[in-house]
Amino acid sequence: MQQAQKPCSGYSYSWTSSQGQKIKSNKQQKYPSQIFSVSLLFPVSDCKVDLSFLIDGSWSIGKRRFQIQKQFLSDVAQALDVGVAGPLMGIVQYGDDPSTEFNLKTHANSRDVKNAIEKIPQKGGRSNVGKALSFVNKNFFLDSNGNRGGAPNVAIVLVDGWPTDKVEEASRLARESGINIFFVTIEGADENEKQNVIEPNFVDKAVCRTNGFYSINVPSWFNLRKVVQTLVKRVCDTDRLACSKTCLNSADIGFVIDGSSSVGTGNFRTVLQFVANISKEFEISDTDTRIGAVQYTYEQRLEFGFDKHSTKQDVLNAIKQINYWSGGTSTGAAISYASEQLFSKSKPNKRKIMILITDGRSYDDVRVPAMTAHQNGVISYSVGIAWAAQDELESIATDPDEEHSFFVDEFDYLYKFVPRIIQNICTEFNSQPRN
Repeated sequence: MQQAQKPCSGYSYSWTSSQGQKIKSNKQQKYPSQIFSVSLLFPVSDCKVDLSFLIDGSWSIGKRRFQIQKQFLSDVAQALDVGVAGPLMGIVQYGDDPSTEFNLKTHANSRDVKNAIEKIPQKGGRSNVGKALSFVNKNFFLDSNGNRGGAPNVAIVLVDGWPTDKVEEASRLARESGINIFFVTIEGADENEKQNVIEPNFVDKAVCRTNGFYSINVPSWFNLRKVVQTLVKRVCDTDRLACSKTCLNSADIGFVIDGSSSVGTGNFRTVLQFVANISKEFEISDTDTRIGAVQYTYEQRLEFGFDKHSTKQDVLNAIKQINYWSGGTSTGAAISYASEQLFSKSKPNKRKIMILITDGRSYDDVRVPAMTAHQNGVISYSVGIAWAAQDELESIATDPDEEHSFFVDEFDYLYKFVPRIIQNICTEFNSQPRN
């Protein structure tokens, strides 16, 4: 495969292959004789993120612009102030196949990162971005590579022009793994070249939100250095990194547990095991999923709120210690109580999920309290056992009922619903609109 020569005063080249096609021609682009470093030592506080830069090593970029790309990465590393208490940075270069240049734990400061960047040779090949995203999803953010767990995972993709493969599916899988994907595209296709683009609107198909936060388009390589500050500020704005939230670490889950006399002590312990089995599937912390619990009879009791326990083990211990109450069954009042004592204290960026477990018909109305909860953004699951009333379970459940309402004859069969409930919670999360 031949690499086109690209003099600094301009370039004209074409490149094709039997497997992919990427053509550019007659673009006049002036580059300075020197590549200037950008001094951007503005303070970046509280920027604890794990960053993977996917850099374009394809032949279409040329040697000169590959060097500009490396200088851009050095400027970003300097602006970030890389360190173990702040941002960590690794680089994957892609062409025909991606490979890791260095991972998160290789270099612990900006100086070492910059020195490592300077030594990166160009790979060549096509611009297989989708393949690179799949590689990063499976191989980069591993504990063995320095992934810190509590830090958001961010992948920043630099693309010269457009990818030579499809990115949508690989991006979706990466986002569902909790990776925030940013695209920096340089010199996109002009009207004559658009027929060569394999996947039109590939940026919108790849990023988590299509509102412009996750994408930066740079009209020429000469302007790349101007977006360093913009990019650094965005990746460090951890409150807006919504894609680091998956279905397992983004909810406030409140269990509303029937403690009426008809349940009995033995069955009540089975219910608590069911609650524990659901809870342990989630990533639990102050900033991830939080768990709360209410027990009810005629009255209601807050067993523990969302802010009480911040580790999975503490939550599981608290569930085990809930004492069976015994009494009547006022499910409607319990829903209202949970709305006030649990979900009114939910964080704005959390999904509010109520899982109500009951074994009988309520002595009061459940429809109005359930409707009020739904209107306040609570996603409600109802789990009925034995004598629970089907019409009430459907009123409690968020629509569609078949995905949020469950019934079983025996307490001992409750465990069967655990994977279905988790799957439905995740399916619902992943189907949310991305714009």
